[in-house]
Amino acid sequence: MTSADRSKAVVPDLAEYQFATLRKDGEFALYRGMAHNTSPAVLVLSPIAEQPTPTTLARLEHEYSLRDELDPEWSAQPLNLARRDGQLALVLADPGGGPMDGLLGQPLEMRRCLRLAVGLAGALRQVHRRGLIHKDVKPGNVLVDAAGNVRLTGFGIASRLPRERQAPEPPRSLRARLLTWHRSRLAA
Repeated sequence: MTSADRSKAVVPDLAEYQFATLRKDGEFALYRGMAHNTSPAVLVLSPIAEQPTPTTLARLEHEYSLRDELDPEWSAQPLNLARRDGQLALVLADPGGGPMDGLLGQPLEMRRCLRLAVGLAGALRQVHRRGLIHKDVKPGNVLVDAAGNVRLTGFGIASRLPRERQAPEPPRSLRARLLTWHRSRLAA
């Protein structure tokens, strides 16, 4: 979804939705909202506390502020800030699937485990290519669908990488350091 598409996206009144809880942690609950009409399903991230702290609300606002940098190929894309049950909530496009923490505690087939690991690494690569650092990668912030596609959520404390980049070390210098390190290990 492009920036122009998102600006045209209309998030219907959340009162038209029925919600199912996908996960709860100490601060937020993630819900899937299904509409009674033809409106698309959405995800809604809202504070658990009746009186959320300013920091909690700032996390929702910050994730929403990153909407133009997040891509639906690897993230659940913020659509809007809305009110649900009188509280500020972040409305996200629903890419399907559920939080990865639902897979914990059960054996995973090696092939599926590797597919998820590769998908997660690919999503993080894209986050970093956009100049962002997630800072809160955990199973509850990783959505996985039946096909093994991975999308990230939980960008509330993400930060932007500094624009300046350090020049990489010349290969000889790096090689010399590695040889010195290796020799010190052999001597020990």
